[in-house]
Amino acid sequence: MFTAKPRRLTALVAATAAVAMLSACSAGSLGPSDEEGVTTLSFLVDNEASTVKTAEALAAAFSAANSDVKIDIETRPQGGEGDNIVKTRLATGDMTDIFQYNSGSLFQALNPQQNLLPLDDQSYVDALDPAFKVTVTTEGKLYGVPSGGAMGGGMLYNKRVYAELGLTVPTTWADFMANNAAIAKAGPAPVVQTYQDTWTSQVTVLADFHNVLTAQPDFAERFTANQAKFATTPAALRSFQKLQELHDAGYVNEGFASLKLEQGLKLLAEGEGVHFPMLTFTVATLAAAHPDKVADIGFFALPGDDAAGNGLTVWEPGAMYIPTTTTDARLEAAKRFLTFVASKEGCDVMAGASTPSGPFVVAGCTLPDTVPQAIKDMQPYFDGKKTSPALEFLSPVKGPALEQITVEVGSGIRPAIEGAELYDQDVEKQAQQLGLPGW
Repeated sequence: MFTAKPRRLTALVAATAAVAMLSACSAGSLGPSDEEGVTTLSFLVDNEASTVKTAEALAAAFSAANSDVKIDIETRPQGGEGDNIVKTRLATGDMTDIFQYNSGSLFQALNPQQNLLPLDDQSYVDALDPAFKVTVTTEGKLYGVPSGGAMGGGMLYNKRVYAELGLTVPTTWADFMANNAAIAKAGPAPVVQTYQDTWTSQVTVLADFHNVLTAQPDFAERFTANQAKFATTPAALRSFQKLQELHDAGYVNEGFASLKLEQGLKLLAEGEGVHFPMLTFTVATLAAAHPDKVADIGFFALPGDDAAGNGLTVWEPGAMYIPTTTTDARLEAAKRFLTFVASKEGCDVMAGASTPSGPFVVAGCTLPDTVPQAIKDMQPYFDGKKTSPALEFLSPVKGPALEQITVEVGSGIRPAIEGAELYDQDVEKQAQQLGLPGW
């Protein structure tokens, strides 16, 4: 499944670049040297361009207001290689003073009780969104500060086509399918799919999780304990069935098996495709490639079968952490920096450095008026407290084969029930490898 930042979206790091990154991390392990009267903090982030830009902006703004602190930024690769670097540096006591990493299940794998500093006594804790706090908390202790905005999983849609056809945003799956029927009659492809980038095939299933929780609030706990399955839980099976229904009704675009994400966004921007099940981080990609069309694109949550339960599945932001190896001489400055990050000033800096993927999860932080409409469309779900974390933030059980399974279901190769059964088998192997009780 996805992590807070879907790692299949990032380019593979070349071998030479990886060596350079590892060398940089090794060099950084000696620790920063403090100038007289100045505390120098080391800060590790992944090497994705917007992440680095945001980290640099935060460091510059904080140091401008705190002349006694300087922040040196180090980078690491993304994906599994980066995960291994973070875990190795924590295990060897070689971690930077502050580091940025995922929340949710990957955070839990860091052995936070041993490796990270609890932040429960900090002044900003009450301002953090409760749904986010769950993703950086273990055994009653909170360890992380959000490193950006949340991300929504749902439906990007072409508002211009909706207006031309007199359609309204659906709050039930039946209404959504009725809209698709009207769109198909008018000519455009109702739903865009881009299975050449296989990870995109998962979005319909994963973004439906708010509807699963609405029907069965304890599904995540029961799923983790091996007491609930996708194939035998009607609300969870429904997620696979929706994917099958789109294909069986003939609502997906031609060539869906060979299209890539960027091509799908082009179809959406030009109105040749009207819906695209997607994560909102791609709005920045769409805006960069089609700046004259981005105002035509809106966003709504993946509908369920009951309008009363309509709400949004949310990918919580990653977080910034302080390892227990941060020395006393730097600890106070590190805590001050995280306090800044979790403030309105910090949110404003992050919003100015890169386009937010969704609303911030810190009280008092607001999206700038300049963000695309699709991002603004998420705010009412947050304001109305109609959001749920994606499953990966509530359970460590994740099967690696989901994207291959959803390609088959979404292509009509395998029926929904078989896809759900196969995924249940996939997660069983993963849970056993984790040594979870009940498996």
